[in-house]
Amino acid sequence: MTKKLALVVAAITLAVLTVTAQLFSAARHTAGNIHRAAQNSSLANWIAGPGRIEPISEDIQLGSQLSGRLNAVNVSEGDSVHKGQVLAVLDNDDYRAELASAEAQVEAKEATLRKVTNGARPQERQEALAGVRESQVVMANAEAELTRRRGLYESGVISREELEHYTRECDVAKQQYEEKSNHYSLLNAASREEDVAFAEADLRLAQANEADAKAKYDKTFIKSPIDGMVLRAHHRIGESVTNSATTADPVLTIGDAHVLRVRVDIDETDVNKVRVGQRAYVTADAYGKQKVWGHVVQVGELLGPKTVRTDEPTERVDRKFLETLVELEPGAHLPVGLRVDAFILTDGEEAAMVLPRM
Repeated sequence: MTKKLALVVAAITLAVLTVTAQLFSAARHTAGNIHRAAQNSSLANWIAGPGRIEPISEDIQLGSQLSGRLNAVNVSEGDSVHKGQVLAVLDNDDYRAELASAEAQVEAKEATLRKVTNGARPQERQEALAGVRESQVVMANAEAELTRRRGLYESGVISREELEHYTRECDVAKQQYEEKSNHYSLLNAASREEDVAFAEADLRLAQANEADAKAKYDKTFIKSPIDGMVLRAHHRIGESVTNSATTADPVLTIGDAHVLRVRVDIDETDVNKVRVGQRAYVTADAYGKQKVWGHVVQVGELLGPKTVRTDEPTERVDRKFLETLVELEPGAHLPVGLRVDAFILTDGEEAAMVLPRM
């Protein structure tokens, strides 16, 4: 009897343990499902994509508009620069000589125009007036002498030849007086319109040549268009550079890196979820689990090929991607050009507020 009772108790105990184990397993399975569901729900709020760090100004490659040899490179990588600063200079002795010649031509044409406009100098007018008065006296004396000689001829005192001699002298005196008078009138007269117009046109031509020479000379100075930092120096002093308008040959690369941005490739299947203002963060292998936060400032309008390659064997390059810009918060210090992984929160401000920032 006692043996049977022990067997019954053992059977009941085994049954209870079996049920308990099943209940615990079911509860554990349910908890696991809930946890995985929560994880899946959290991941559904994020869009991930590869990105690359760039300055807010983007990379600006500065080249030369002229071909030549570098005479000076005034900055090094990492140097701060300001707008208008001369960063590099080409050999420009020939351009400087052309400019000096053009400036001299302008000065000469300006003097010619002033001369045409102002007319004769006061000293020249005074000299011409003195010549008029002198010739007038000579003419008066010649006329008086001719009158006296004519009377003597009529009285038979002198010959006809002598009278004709004094007549010619009087005529010469009158002609000299007219010439002196005309010269004095010309000096006093206003400048002719055509003379002034010709001198003005000649001056404008010289000024155009000067502007052309100055423009060429100025192009030998490579200046910074922004306040920023030198990211890379591509050439050194003494090296030759080519005209960047025809061949890509940058001398320096600069950028405004006081604020950093990330250019992110968003897969075409997720483009409908990205909005300006969404919070985001980036990570990089070199910085471990560190997250650098920011927000979306621009969403592209045109899908295109992948611009940031991860070099992963499973990377998809046959899909279209949309470039999205994420501006990082002030104080972020990451190397320009660093490849990062970007994560964009798609649930808006409410989800961003409940997400712990790390």
